[in-house]
Amino acid sequence: MTIVSEQRAVSSTDVGATHGKNVIGFTLSPLLYALCSVGAVLFALSFPAQSQQLRKVPRIGLLMSSSTTETAPFIEAFRQGMRELGYVDGKNIILEIRGGEARPDRLAHLASELTGLKVDIIVAGGSSAVHAFKEATSTIPIVMRYDADPVRRGVISSLAHPGGNITGLASITTELNGKRSELLAEVVPEAKRIAVLTAQTDQTRYMTTQTYKELEAAAQALGVKLQILLARDPATIDNAFLAINKERAQALIVIPSAAYLRLREHIIKHAAKNRLPAIYFQPIFVENGGLMSYGPDFADEFRRLAVYVDKILKGAKPADLPVEQPTKFELVINLKTANEMGLTIPPHVLARANRVIK
Repeated sequence: MTIVSEQRAVSSTDVGATHGKNVIGFTLSPLLYALCSVGAVLFALSFPAQSQQLRKVPRIGLLMSSSTTETAPFIEAFRQGMRELGYVDGKNIILEIRGGEARPDRLAHLASELTGLKVDIIVAGGSSAVHAFKEATSTIPIVMRYDADPVRRGVISSLAHPGGNITGLASITTELNGKRSELLAEVVPEAKRIAVLTAQTDQTRYMTTQTYKELEAAAQALGVKLQILLARDPATIDNAFLAINKERAQALIVIPSAAYLRLREHIIKHAAKNRLPAIYFQPIFVENGGLMSYGPDFADEFRRLAVYVDKILKGAKPADLPVEQPTKFELVINLKTANEMGLTIPPHVLARANRVIK
């Protein structure tokens, strides 16, 4: 007897019709077939889904104008703000953190490096960092903490409608120098000459700035004279204090500068040696032995930057997010330093202090 075998393609209709008959060499029940089909589909889709999920982890670039050591409390404040909104570094976001050491060349290099990493959002901590990124990209969203008026300096179009790819917080640190003058005059009422330390390099140009105009207006109202001193490194700071002694200035205002953050111990040492009451722009000076500081709560500002990052991650455009200005300011006084200088802080000034270091 000759056996003839007929071979043909088996369609899905054939499989369903056979109901378990031996068609392709093994028995396949309807239930098992269905389970295998679903499993095969899920298996095929699992790898693309996992890859897509990995790609969705946002990468945030954070560039500080100063070093990461000097600005560590502010970086941690930003992390805290992100955690409060449900973002954890290494879990559902990736933070790329850099410090510019208050050097324009390094800031430019790091801004280029971070944009090259294809970060989803940039957080720029300080005016210098903002300007470095403004040169590096016009497309990646930038959340800034700016130290002055970003409208006047051409960073954004307006506070209400920033336009472009930049939004965030515009501090008024430098605009508070008039208030710092008043506080210093209350603590040292006998002062008739106040020295002003600025990191500007051109005194003639500095005399035209809004910072100087505000200081001069406050000085006239208080009946004191200003001694403007330009210094941005240890050597010029040494010379500045020699000039202060020569002109017999009785108090000192340190103008906000990232360079002064880096050189704060050098400045504080000179002020202590000369028993010169000084007011600074950040609490870290007071924590390191300076007399007093007045300015926005920087830690609070960096926490608030996280809110902007969250909104952008959820689809908002920087151009549509109004730029905020600080609402919380703090006066910090070091009583130990005051005692070492033989200085009595008036009770009404102490009562206004947000923090007193004893």
